[in-house]
Amino acid sequence: MEMDERKTKILLAIIKNYLDTGEPVGSRTISKDTDLNLSSATIRNEMADLEEMGYILQPHTSAGRIPSDKGYRFYVDSLMEAKEREVADMKDMLLERQDKLEDMLKSVVRALARDTQYATMITAPTTHRNKLKFIQLSRVDREHLLAVVVIEGNVIRNRMIDIAEEVNDETLLKLNMLLNTQLNGLAIEEINLSMVAKLKQQAGIHSGVIGDVIDEVVETLSEDKDLEVYTSGANNIFKYPELADNENASKLITAFEEKQLLGDIIHSEDASEETGIQVYIGGENKNSDMQDCSVVTAVYDLGDGMKGTIGIVGPRRMDYEKVVGTLKSIKTNLDDLYRKQ
Repeated sequence: MEMDERKTKILLAIIKNYLDTGEPVGSRTISKDTDLNLSSATIRNEMADLEEMGYILQPHTSAGRIPSDKGYRFYVDSLMEAKEREVADMKDMLLERQDKLEDMLKSVVRALARDTQYATMITAPTTHRNKLKFIQLSRVDREHLLAVVVIEGNVIRNRMIDIAEEVNDETLLKLNMLLNTQLNGLAIEEINLSMVAKLKQQAGIHSGVIGDVIDEVVETLSEDKDLEVYTSGANNIFKYPELADNENASKLITAFEEKQLLGDIIHSEDASEETGIQVYIGGENKNSDMQDCSVVTAVYDLGDGMKGTIGIVGPRRMDYEKVVGTLKSIKTNLDDLYRKQ
């Protein structure tokens, strides 16, 4: 006999019901709880085959079935394979989407420079609310685990964890279930000492592994990724006499080449809550190299806490009406543009 799709669904249904209730599972329960649309008699025949194959046991003559060690092994292997496939698919999707997002942002900033005739910049979105979405622990070898941590915004980060004890598949499954049940949806400030102590207690003899994993998760949530900034139109600066003298132009060009300076220039905590747009005129600029300029910024939001900033740099006599209108349009449409990629 072969383990076909129908037998697999029935076996998994038996295991899940038994895990939930701790009671032997009968054919009527399976027929009610699954979408197989099979009669109890057909399910009983399949259960008899599964018992003969060694995947389930019948503890008493009139009782339902319970999983055997072989059945649990099939369940664990299937679950681990599905989770690993899910993470791999997510990685592929996010990498493809990231490439498309980068191309789109570069196109936006070039179009903005061309339309306004000023210097323009845009930051790649970063995660402003680092909440945990998913953890997947996989064994690398006897001394190492790989923790794949997915945080809000579908950002994936990998951490290698040294372990002092060998962890088998069943233990790894339990640790994955424990971590995801307790930590999913939490931000770093919500993972406190009492929660960690509770998790360690539930992990029993594997409390050390749980402690190491949580340390890596907290560090991952705390990481600040390097700011990625795309620029265009720096040469537009030379079109305005008040900015085109050697000293001013040199300072501005240097600022456009330094990520940290750009981050300071378009830092938009003061942006209007209503419009998301902030205007800095001359001496209002926090960066000394921008004292002869005006800088207009807007925060865009792609959802899931993923936000970035668009900035336009020009002379103090810039066309504010046009710049603000353009930024409002870009800010409004950027999310839709991203979703179409």
